[in-house]
Amino acid sequence: MEREKIGVLMGGPSTEREVSLNTGRAILGALREKGYDAVGIDLDPPRFLEQLRENGVTFVFNAIHGKFGEDGALQGALDLLGIPYTGSGVLASALAMDKSISKRLFQAAGIPTPRAEFYTKSDAKRNLPVEIMQKFSLPLVVKAAAQGSSIGVVIVEEESQVQAAVAEAFRYSDCIVVENFIKGTELTVAILGGKPLEVLPIIEIVPRSGRYDYHSKYTKGTTEYIIPARINDNAAERVRQAAVAAFNLLGCRGVARVDIMLDDENNPYVLEVNTVPGMTATSLVPKAAAAAGISFADLCERILLLAKEERISRQP
Repeated sequence: MEREKIGVLMGGPSTEREVSLNTGRAILGALREKGYDAVGIDLDPPRFLEQLRENGVTFVFNAIHGKFGEDGALQGALDLLGIPYTGSGVLASALAMDKSISKRLFQAAGIPTPRAEFYTKSDAKRNLPVEIMQKFSLPLVVKAAAQGSSIGVVIVEEESQVQAAVAEAFRYSDCIVVENFIKGTELTVAILGGKPLEVLPIIEIVPRSGRYDYHSKYTKGTTEYIIPARINDNAAERVRQAAVAAFNLLGCRGVARVDIMLDDENNPYVLEVNTVPGMTATSLVPKAAAAAGISFADLCERILLLAKEERISRQP
């Protein structure tokens, strides 16, 4: 890697732009600390190819959350250009980003996930609040299918809130997911690719507001993170198995984070898989890595080297 010029792609036009900038800056600093020749690039899609050429980029560290960076678009462009990059490829990225597709795959594969129904904007011509209330009991969850960072996610506790929740989710996505609300313990599992996979310590998430929303995720002091999670060994093993199954099913590479709810009977439910997890001061993957004795700089280097190993393994 000493001959590579690493472009840390960050920012971009998505709703998660600010989080991505924070992630990218942190990664850029870590790579430079490790001695890598790295440059930060705020993605401007129309000038994407020019940005890479201007900076002499030969290897990309993807730090873009949401649109372009996490949905397979960036991965496809880099594949066409023959430029290697960190993290999952086109298909895994696209599948994980679209919760309506990934949840269908979880269901088909027998991976436990909350029961859900899926609606598109064309369905909004019908009386969706009535349909939803006929199929679900309260509370329920309404979420945009193709967003991260809890953007476009609403937990509905009263029937009168359903219409507004549906409208809010449709603001961010042409497809929405309505699913059962799972009462229990909120967990997340970070997985580092490679052979074998490395499952980092399970994190228990305890937001002081009671809801792990955008504010709770990115505001210091609003959420308590407990590592390892306060669950028994049997529950922890079931959670790890569900996380690894979801990671493998979607074909993830590099690093990914699997969000899981554990109900009061210790049954795990996979909510989603994040293929470009946050790497900010309040982010979960660095916390899990630290609990495993991996510093932030070492974590960034591990992710980079995993991408290098993947490139070598795919060469004819």
